[in-house]
Amino acid sequence: MKSNLTRGVVFIVLFVAAFVTNLPVITMLLNSFKPSSEIVTSSRLFPEKWTLDNYIYVNEKSAFWQQFLNSTIVTISTVFLVILVGALAGYAISRFRTAMSSSFSIGLLLLQMFPFVIVMLPLFMTFRFLHLNDTLAALIIINTTINLPFAILMFRGFFDTIPKEIEEAAWMDGCNRWTTFSRIVLPISGPGIAAVTIFTILLTWNDYIIANIFIKNEALMTVPVGLQMFMQQYGTEWGALSAASWLSSLPVLIFLLFVQKHMAYGAAAGSVKG
Repeated sequence: MKSNLTRGVVFIVLFVAAFVTNLPVITMLLNSFKPSSEIVTSSRLFPEKWTLDNYIYVNEKSAFWQQFLNSTIVTISTVFLVILVGALAGYAISRFRTAMSSSFSIGLLLLQMFPFVIVMLPLFMTFRFLHLNDTLAALIIINTTINLPFAILMFRGFFDTIPKEIEEAAWMDGCNRWTTFSRIVLPISGPGIAAVTIFTILLTWNDYIIANIFIKNEALMTVPVGLQMFMQQYGTEWGALSAASWLSSLPVLIFLLFVQKHMAYGAAAGSVKG
């Protein structure tokens, strides 16, 4: 009886904590079903009058879906490059231990602490010279560069936990190093790939600063930059902004539901050496 009571109290406390933590998201979702006038004047959490006008406005009178497509292209391309380069570099550092690889690992740690904003102006001038400003390629290159140090260190830590005897057994069966890496080591690293993927998606999908600096063409804007277009000179379409914000958050929330277990395991496995 006491045990059941304890579990009940713990459940209530955790439920309240989860509700308070997610209150901004819940408020955003509920506001998306309110008229803009009610959002400004009413303090009620739930709508007095439920409406889909905000979603109709986003669908028909804004460039949200083009911005959504741009964000999707940038995010998928960045994730692909980060996993490809990060896995290869992490494997090389893990399996070929030299003084240079150790120095490279230290350099990656320093890069993670480096404030990226400092190099924005030189990057902007360089990309303008290369005619890469106002292109999605600029966002893909920069986001890949930002996420690579974390991804390489994560993959290195994960590969360190995979026994080398597995690879040696594959070599005895006639596999070369590339075949061993692509068909044996990489599939085992699924949780690590999931962890790198979700962190890269979160950073890239939600990026505002880089996209705002390097993209001025409205047809190439990503979702975070496009959301500010709902904020006009003499007012803000709060209902449409809430609807667009909720729609932009939905893919990431759905993805998190599917990979959260892998993400937790991958992050833990990649942080220590077995």
